Amino acid sequence: MSRWEFIGRTEDLDRLLSAVTGGEGRGLFLSGTAGIGKSRLLREGVAALPTDRYAIWVVAASATTATIPFGGLVQVLPTEQPRGLSPAGVLRWAVGALRQQAAGRPIVLAVDDAHLLDPPSAALVHLIARMDNATVLGTLRNGEQVPLPIRALWTDDLVDHAELAPLGLADTTGLLTAILGGPVESCSADRLWRLSEGNPLLLRELVFAALGSGELRETYGIWRWTGRLELAPSLTDLIGVRIGQLTPGVRTVVELAAFGEPLGLELLNRAADPAAVETAEERGLISVVRDDRRLDVRLAHPLYGEVMRRGCPVSRTRRLRAQLADLIEAAGKRRRDDLLRVAVWRLDSGTAQDPALLLGAAVQAFARYDVPLATRLARAAVEADGGYAAAELLATILMFADRPEEALDVLDAVAGQLDADERYSRWLTVRGMVSYWGLRQESTVEEMAVRAAELTDIADQTRVRAFEAIMRLHRLDLAAAQRLSCAVLDRPAAGVASRELARCTIAHLQAAQGRLALSAAAIAAVEAEADQWRGDMPYLQLALELARGTRLMLAGELAGIDAIVVDEFADLAGAGDFRLGTGYLGILQAYAARLRGRSAEALKTSLSACAVLTSSGVYAGLAHAERAQAAALRGDAVGAAEAMADADRTHSPGMAVLYPWLEQARGAVLAVTGDLAGAVKHLAELADRLREDGFAGHEVLALHDLVRLDQAALPVGPLCSDGQRRTVAQRLTELTEQVDGVLPPLLARHARAVASGSPDDLLAVADGFADRELNVFAAEAAALALHRLRRQRAATAGAAHDRLGDLLGRCDQLRTPALRLGQPALTHREWQIARLAADGVASRRIAEQLFLSPRTVENHLQRVYGKLGIAGRPELRAALRCIPGHEDGVAH
Repeated sequence: MSRWEFIGRTEDLDRLLSAVTGGEGRGLFLSGTAGIGKSRLLREGVAALPTDRYAIWVVAASATTATIPFGGLVQVLPTEQPRGLSPAGVLRWAVGALRQQAAGRPIVLAVDDAHLLDPPSAALVHLIARMDNATVLGTLRNGEQVPLPIRALWTDDLVDHAELAPLGLADTTGLLTAILGGPVESCSADRLWRLSEGNPLLLRELVFAALGSGELRETYGIWRWTGRLELAPSLTDLIGVRIGQLTPGVRTVVELAAFGEPLGLELLNRAADPAAVETAEERGLISVVRDDRRLDVRLAHPLYGEVMRRGCPVSRTRRLRAQLADLIEAAGKRRRDDLLRVAVWRLDSGTAQDPALLLGAAVQAFARYDVPLATRLARAAVEADGGYAAAELLATILMFADRPEEALDVLDAVAGQLDADERYSRWLTVRGMVSYWGLRQESTVEEMAVRAAELTDIADQTRVRAFEAIMRLHRLDLAAAQRLSCAVLDRPAAGVASRELARCTIAHLQAAQGRLALSAAAIAAVEAEADQWRGDMPYLQLALELARGTRLMLAGELAGIDAIVVDEFADLAGAGDFRLGTGYLGILQAYAARLRGRSAEALKTSLSACAVLTSSGVYAGLAHAERAQAAALRGDAVGAAEAMADADRTHSPGMAVLYPWLEQARGAVLAVTGDLAGAVKHLAELADRLREDGFAGHEVLALHDLVRLDQAALPVGPLCSDGQRRTVAQRLTELTEQVDGVLPPLLARHARAVASGSPDDLLAVADGFADRELNVFAAEAAALALHRLRRQRAATAGAAHDRLGDLLGRCDQLRTPALRLGQPALTHREWQIARLAADGVASRRIAEQLFLSPRTVENHLQRVYGKLGIAGRPELRAALRCIPGHEDGVAH
């Protein structure tokens, strides 16, 4: 890892090369902050120039040569300088020496850190830029004094001058992936990008520090950063140089901003000398930004805060935090998060004496899904004698931090304080969550049912019943889940959180049953009450997202999935280490990528979800099942089987409601491993089970998987009144009357087209899938249509080739059984010859290259044309594009 790969900067590199090779050859100087990558870009650009065409000199100016005449160019000038020359004569001599060494080739002079050039060297660079057949390139650091001859290069319009921007998120992610040797979890890449602000040098130091401290780790092939930062000495020194020397007044300003950002400008001016505030802003240490009607002060770089906080003595740290708390409290805590900020400052300064303050702040932090902060504040509230309420909150947070045993200890410690039904009902539900989902004790459901019956207050009883209902849904007690949820909703005395939790249960059940419109309405109703339930039960968001995600996946609404994986909850969950939330949203994102045919993205995202959920028993099995689907999509039989084994190992019996997704994945794994008969048998049995459970929404997808395996005519289900069993195509048509949305009719149409073998119908279905971005299904339908047309030797096969090629072009690596089903089997030799012919190589040249006779080449080509169903060479390129993996140069 000593040398980082050069990633991204494609446009910048092209511009640099164009400055030399373009018609004008004007030259280019790049400015930027320290560590932004100017020098590396210059080196990469110069290395790409052919030395036989150009006379290239690269120099690096430095502070040590800045006071020596021609010290900056000592690396390129002859060692012996003629004596007795005037300054002008020396310059003419130097120009002549370079021309002589160039031997007629165009001169390229690249100067790194040109702001450090000594005056004679700067003058010589200017003269060279004015020469015919010469180009000057260079880099400059922002904020440095630039020699006048260098500045005149662009003010006199001799070269172009551009600012080198920081790396974007995509380039930063690519750089991290290249350096670490594997993909990086998206939240981790985003945090590292924001913290480094796209500066490769800072990114490098951050990665080294995180690797050294063990906070950047690889799980399931995905690198994930915990977010905790240990500042290595090299990183501290680097940031310290940027901060520079501070006067006492400016230091106070920067420290207050480090501990309090964002801090109102008015408040900062009360706490520090306004003149020092102005100086800090002028020096680029702080920035003043407008937030609505208020001016806020933030540090100019996020790492400044880390360095200032680490270097601040403990006594001053405590004093500054107490001072900040005093300031906000004196101003009246007018902002929404002021309570949270004051509580943290009080806690960190040792002045937290109010358990109500700590408890209120913990509630606020948990409502924002900041699990580590909420845990810390709730624990402090317990230790400050916050009583039962603090213990209940701490246990709840510990449950969602994957620490169920510790949560149970906290609850048991306050079991003697349950002196009222309300407190008992809350204690019972939290303990139920911990036992059922945290410790996987399924008997918890019956225990809660018995204890709920002992409660006399309706509001308290309905709270317990709402939890019992969702637990019963998750373990497939579907009738009981429906009955209990409806009973909760029918009770006017039920609390808002209880009511909306019950509504989430019903919404999930409705989605699985295919009643997607009713499910959408229920989800919207829960969202409308979010402000009422989030403070009491923020984790209800998980039930909401599971219901919504199930509905969107069953409806094939990929745009809807896109929307929820980037909304506020996704941001908060990622920033607050709320792993159940980020893990489930990652599963949804992988699902959408898979159906779009973006198999690499699907695999990476599902692996990230597996890494995030590695210590959780709630969604881990589902994450591995989606990983198995992604691997199967890519034709990776080994990876798919391994992922399915992990899914079985990690899947919790208490999440049995997720079985349709796991069993669909099992069908895909059987198919990709070559057991097509086993896959068909498994999917048919799954469809029967789903029909018996009333999960029509899931049944549609299972039946469609059979269609994709060319089993549209397979009999499924029980005997009907006519003594016959319905085929897959007939059953799908029946389900269009039960399952809402536009997807079921499209799937049924696909099944009928497969059963009839109509190429026109299959191509029309492919268009319908493509309109919904369901590119995998579209490509499979088009591939089957093309297969039928090839067998018919139809004249329209050429257009079908183009259509399938376009659909496969929207995807990356696809190796599904449906695509292989009608794929022509070319031998290795036929494949070699076909690719060369498609590239326009004449048969005689192909024969020479492969040591064959021209007649043998032509015979092979005729067999290829017959297998592909085409007339000749003009159609060959399009036909090959329709074979998945054609770009690899091997037959699949």
